[in-house]
Amino acid sequence: MGNEISALNGLEIEEKSVEITDFWTHYTARSKEHGTQVVSLFVSEPSLHYSGNFGNPSPLEKAAKNLMLYRHPCILKYVSSWSKGSKFYLTTEQVKPLIQTLETQNTLQICMGLYSILRALVFLHEKASASHNNICGSVIYVTSEGCWKLGGLECLSKFKELTPAYLKKIKNYRYEKAISPDEGTTILSTSFTAIDAYAFGVLAEDILKLKHSEDVPSLLAFKQFCKEDLQNTDPCLRSNLSSVLRHPFFTHDFMRIHAFLEELPLKSNQEKEIFFGNLIVQLRTFPENIVAEQLGRLLLSRMVLLDSTAQEKLLPFILKPRDGKDNVDNNLFVVSTFKAYLVPKLLQMFCIRDVSIRLVLLSHFNSYVHTFQADELKSRVLPELLVGIKDTNDHLVSATLRALADIVPILGAATVIGGNRGKLFTDGRPNKVKDNGQNNNTISSFINIVEFPAPTSSSQNIINLPERPSPDGGEDKKEIVSSITEEEYTWSDWDTQETVTRDTCLNVSEPSDRTRESDDISTVKSSSLIDTNPVLDPNKAKITESKFTKKSIVLCDISELDIKNSKLANSTKEEYDFFTDMEPVIKKTQVLHVQQPQIASKSVFDIKVLTDFDVSEENDGWDEDLSDWGINDAQELKI
Repeated sequence: MGNEISALNGLEIEEKSVEITDFWTHYTARSKEHGTQVVSLFVSEPSLHYSGNFGNPSPLEKAAKNLMLYRHPCILKYVSSWSKGSKFYLTTEQVKPLIQTLETQNTLQICMGLYSILRALVFLHEKASASHNNICGSVIYVTSEGCWKLGGLECLSKFKELTPAYLKKIKNYRYEKAISPDEGTTILSTSFTAIDAYAFGVLAEDILKLKHSEDVPSLLAFKQFCKEDLQNTDPCLRSNLSSVLRHPFFTHDFMRIHAFLEELPLKSNQEKEIFFGNLIVQLRTFPENIVAEQLGRLLLSRMVLLDSTAQEKLLPFILKPRDGKDNVDNNLFVVSTFKAYLVPKLLQMFCIRDVSIRLVLLSHFNSYVHTFQADELKSRVLPELLVGIKDTNDHLVSATLRALADIVPILGAATVIGGNRGKLFTDGRPNKVKDNGQNNNTISSFINIVEFPAPTSSSQNIINLPERPSPDGGEDKKEIVSSITEEEYTWSDWDTQETVTRDTCLNVSEPSDRTRESDDISTVKSSSLIDTNPVLDPNKAKITESKFTKKSIVLCDISELDIKNSKLANSTKEEYDFFTDMEPVIKKTQVLHVQQPQIASKSVFDIKVLTDFDVSEENDGWDEDLSDWGINDAQELKI
């Protein structure tokens, strides 16, 4: 094994063992070397090393060497192995013995499991030129995804090493029922594959003896085949295992789909288009929990996700679970099935930093985001998304930001973008108006609806307001006190507009006399602008100063924008109004009324009286000119 042996760092072993055999003790462990990885740990004690016929290396060491050498999707995956003191350690992918899960397996699952074991044996026979020599239930393991894996390679040997002496040496460590009669004298002279063929027939017969024929097509025929063909006393009459793969028990539609997905890299583009075009219709004919458990890994494989036909005709129905209310034909899995079988795979896939895979996952993210638990989103999905927004790929960043928006309603904005936030925007909608005594919660809550009643002569609906001040100023400050409802919101262009313009909100009557100091104005029934209840005396009107709402400002450098670590500097600092002392004081223009002299004249040449207010004090030049006309200084001019 040499350099291949390496101990896993930070290995945490569970106290309770999974199984104990004559060769090793099986534990479940967690490795922190590459994140948190759950593995199966096999520990061989010195007392378990059979020093008899098996010799050295120990069974576990030989099994580890063969697992490292013979790699196949249907063979137990090797992770690491090492020696420490007198113990030997082997870690593989997380698995459980078949005998612990067999009772929960249905006929279709067993069919697929036997098919996987059969493929592993064909690989050993045809590609590796080796024989397993110990096919039985105790060497088969089941992954968390429900896949059967072939293990127990401690008895494996090359064809050239498969001698009667070797079979006699390992006979005590093999499953006795799976050993054919007269093995050493007849088998070696005919075919080396006959040993595993006989053992596989015994295995299939034992597992399927309690299963019914209506569950899977050709089940009864396959049982008979295992008994009469694979367990034939004459080794020459036993079929090769590669031909067993073509038995009708392994060639029904579900197995055909499984086989095609397993061999997808070998298929042509035209074959893929035909396959994925009809796949969703075929999958609906099988129980969805079986499809999710047995095909979930293959349906979410890299080759499927990157296939253009699959992206269009398969993935939209796979990655969008139905809630039970939709039509059954719309999507393949219900939410409960999706959570149980597909969510664990999606969580693993979000750790893959491949832009093509990530974009496919994000394109359907809003369809399945609700199937994650809150802690899964927070601890596993969100950190990976935050990595995506820092990538140089603009398309990836755009899709990631959309996904973050879908997480906000579930985790809250404080979790997604950080907790240093403030109320920087306010609700700018007017108060809801009442319609027939009830609040309108639909359209009127979004639209400012103001009624303008026709002016009436009723004293209850009349408010006397002073004439609008002139921009030239004046002497008296007489304005009516109006009750303005203070809104929570203040728009930027409404900061200084506390009063309503005449043209839009108030019906103002034209003044009939210049001596009148106020106009009669109809009241406006608007719950958000003017209060119609106060009774005001126009003769005792007072001036109220405009109240300006102070705004909170945010000082933020956009170049330092970070979705997770954004800092809102001085977010609560109130803006100082530097123009407070510069506000103009606008006074009403004083109108001075002068009594005209009572002179009866109907001539158009009458000249108005020049009063002391109209004659300038500095008029020395005119005095000299008037003397030339023979008019005294104090006389009135008459014609």
